[in-house]
Amino acid sequence: MPTAGDTAARSVARARRIRRLREYALFLAFVAPNFLLIGIFSYWPVVYNAYLSLTEWDMIAPVKRFVGLDNYVDLFTGDEFVGVLGTTAYFMVGVVGGSLVLGLAVAVLLNQRLRGRGLVRTVVFAPHVLSGAAIGLAWLFIFDPNYGLSRFLFELVGAASPAWLTDSDWALPAIMIVYLWKNVGFCAIVYLAGLQNLPRDLYESAALDGAGAWRIFRRITLPLLSPVTFFLVVTTIISSFQAFDVIAVMTDGGPGGATTILSWYVYDKGFIAFQAGPAAAGAVVMFAILLAVTLLQTRYLERKVHYR
Repeated sequence: MPTAGDTAARSVARARRIRRLREYALFLAFVAPNFLLIGIFSYWPVVYNAYLSLTEWDMIAPVKRFVGLDNYVDLFTGDEFVGVLGTTAYFMVGVVGGSLVLGLAVAVLLNQRLRGRGLVRTVVFAPHVLSGAAIGLAWLFIFDPNYGLSRFLFELVGAASPAWLTDSDWALPAIMIVYLWKNVGFCAIVYLAGLQNLPRDLYESAALDGAGAWRIFRRITLPLLSPVTFFLVVTTIISSFQAFDVIAVMTDGGPGGATTILSWYVYDKGFIAFQAGPAAAGAVVMFAILLAVTLLQTRYLERKVHYR
């Protein structure tokens, strides 16, 4: 026969369960709309794109024909897509490496006690917040071999300006220059924030030990900035794979596919050639590459990061 104590204990346990259920219900009431929106606008497009990559569809016909892995086989057995991957890798390495090196150099310069330093920081960062279309239009005039600033600069050294955007040898370097100009400011500001938070006592100790400026930079500054570098490597790689706007304004992927990187290839196949299957397959490949690169960075590069 239950005692009064047992009855009281069961009542307390029941009240706790009711309170816990209410908390769960309140939690679901708050997070369910967010999960629903994320599922609809983030995860469902990924799943549907993967399905489209297994079909043949011109984006107009009411019926999609299932072709299995044929789109992927066509991608990797054709010369076009392999060339696009090579162009994308070249573009990524150049933009990411250049942005990090130039951004760090600019950050070290801006970290000095210079007159008008705040204005210079604003000017350096401004290109990052400008529209890619506006930047592309501005650089179209700069690269004009007949009337642009490029012609004037080359004439100063007695040379003729190359046909930046119509010569397949110069088109991709031109796009890389524009993206470097656009991204260096962001890297510089992030590096500058890291430099200003480094412990000064380490520098004072190194200077008392007789270490030179280059040795201090190599042995102290770079290791302490490794978390910032790791963050910038991840973000700039993702950004380089998503490069689209400047290419759309300046070259349309040409001449002769010289500036066709993976993001432009997906757009061109999907919305110009109306080949949804190859476009979706290209998008899946791009997603897989980004996922693999990010996992490798997280797994191996983060081991080199020195967190204070």
